Amino acid sequence: MQHLAVIGAGITGVTTSYALARRGYAVTLFDRHHYPAMETSFANGGQLSASNAEVWNHWSTIAKGLRWMTRRDAPLLVHPGPTWHKLSWFAQFVGSIARYRDNTVATARMAVEARRHLFAWAAEEGIDFDHRRQGILHVYRDRAGFEHAARVTKLLAEGGLERRAVTPQEMRALEPTLAGDYYGGFYTESDSTGDIHKFTVGLAEAAARRGVVLRLGTDVARVAADEQGATVALRHGSGLEEQRFDGLVVCAGVGSRGFAAQLGDRVNVYPVKGYSITVHLDDAASQAAAPSVSLLDDAAKLVTSRLGADRFRVAGTAEFAGVDRDIRADRIAPLVAWVRQCFPGVSTRRVVPWAGLRPMLPDMMPRVGRGRSPRVFYNTGHGHLGWTLGAATAEMVASLIDARPAARPLHAAPARAV
Repeated sequence: MQHLAVIGAGITGVTTSYALARRGYAVTLFDRHHYPAMETSFANGGQLSASNAEVWNHWSTIAKGLRWMTRRDAPLLVHPGPTWHKLSWFAQFVGSIARYRDNTVATARMAVEARRHLFAWAAEEGIDFDHRRQGILHVYRDRAGFEHAARVTKLLAEGGLERRAVTPQEMRALEPTLAGDYYGGFYTESDSTGDIHKFTVGLAEAAARRGVVLRLGTDVARVAADEQGATVALRHGSGLEEQRFDGLVVCAGVGSRGFAAQLGDRVNVYPVKGYSITVHLDDAASQAAAPSVSLLDDAAKLVTSRLGADRFRVAGTAEFAGVDRDIRADRIAPLVAWVRQCFPGVSTRRVVPWAGLRPMLPDMMPRVGRGRSPRVFYNTGHGHLGWTLGAATAEMVASLIDARPAARPLHAAPARAV
């Protein structure tokens, strides 16, 4: 049996470990946190949204970013301080605009495929993650936004996703609690929502039952690979402990860029910060006034999910500020204001803010495949769609590894201190 190391216990690392364990591989999963799903997979928007598969590589995104640079509450905020990483990322982003159509269609296909695996795994393993299958409603406040969405809908259809235009009256019928004036919307009945943290923790427990070794609270200091295998060096106090594996899968979110550099690969992940609030619906009036259908407000760039009876998640914004996990009050305030505007009957007395770093590649497509070394693989860079795509890309990388012939006896060397 081949022994593989997986770095990162977020949604992609846990789904990858689980997919490999199902195929009979011995897997050791490493993460510096003491529990799974403690960074980007902790409190995202909750949407399993194939309907949000449109990549951002479009000239309209560039125009909005430039226009919003002076607004601290802008949905898309690019801090002006230049770094080589940021400049190289944006240069590649612009270069990928030519692939906007193809990448949007490909992302939609992956998202549709991911559902099949994720729903099956949750059912087989008995994972309760506040799953709600009531679709996602995209809302538009003007004609220009609605017409752009109509063009995107045609691309999503090429990727196998059906969504339909709805009038303001139909929007009210779908979600009676939504306040405000809208030009129209698009409804995707097959989309759904759930708590990414609860799912990832549940799947990690299922992976452990299948033999995956969870090395949580473990700091991976260094990785290396050669033709015979891969080495993972763990930091213990002032020393290092090395473990040897037959192969290595990097699923380390925004940390993937650094690990890739150690392995001789370039994975140009940039940490794009997003924010969320979890509104606790502590009274019956708030529970009745909160939406049941998941929403995406295109103008505000915000998404919502109802997580059980008493939690309402609102998430969004994109901030290019490097590795900065600070929760800024001026970025949280627009989310709270949006709830008060669109759902005035919901009490915002108890709101829990959160910020996380999305691992985003310039073309908005995840890096799934081999590294320079035949013993290294990547499943990372999913950006804002890790929850939506994770089960599909886990199957993709597991299938790729499964097809690879073994070059030496399939076992891991024992750990040794260095």
